Amino acid sequence: MAAISLRKVEETAPALVGAYRSAGMSLAKHGLDGLRAAVYLVVDYSGSMRPYYKDGSVQALADRVLGLSAHLDDDGRVPVVFFSTDVDAVTDIDLASHAGSVERIVAGLGHMGKTGYHRAMDAVIDHYLDSGATDPALVVFQTDGGPIDKFAAERHLCKAAGLPLFWQFVGFGDPGSRQFEFLRKLDELAVPDRRIVDNAGFFHAGRNPRSLSDAELYDRLVGEFPQWLVAARTAGIVRQA
Repeated sequence: MAAISLRKVEETAPALVGAYRSAGMSLAKHGLDGLRAAVYLVVDYSGSMRPYYKDGSVQALADRVLGLSAHLDDDGRVPVVFFSTDVDAVTDIDLASHAGSVERIVAGLGHMGKTGYHRAMDAVIDHYLDSGATDPALVVFQTDGGPIDKFAAERHLCKAAGLPLFWQFVGFGDPGSRQFEFLRKLDELAVPDRRIVDNAGFFHAGRNPRSLSDAELYDRLVGEFPQWLVAARTAGIVRQA
């Protein structure tokens, strides 16, 4: 059973009903129906991301992550970290006021800097630990390129492998770009030599992320989550269901 009912979504966020239904089908297909998990969204606010804010791609991702979260978490909110060189904002988006939420948030932000993953990862880790949550968490981490400090990002991912957090990286842009070589490397870091479990996945959403259907996006967002859950439970990172 979903954490938030279809009726509640229809009442609070009718524009997300289609996404909510698609998310439910993807979760069921991957054996995640009825799972409870926190959902985070991390969004790249570097200068090269400007076109994706302008064309609504970031808002579309935020809306669809809300549709997914409604099945996994009952508070109707998703914590969001906007990052560039540093952390630009840690805030929430919610079902009731999702429309235009990204535009409202970025209107209060400053200069769009460079791309620093590790500080955004720290912000998620701190938020999760401070929340006192015991359920696992799916972190949707969107970016359009590699980080300015690759060593720090890699170190943070390896250290975070002992926490109940799964990092699903989503690339906006040309799938053939060398900008994504680092994310491919992160996705393939050795287990157990570098990290206790494989705690990350990566996929390209392409040059026009909005063109991905809800079904395809959700399948990619949750496709590696079940394998991580099994490994994390076996390792004692996530409590047994």
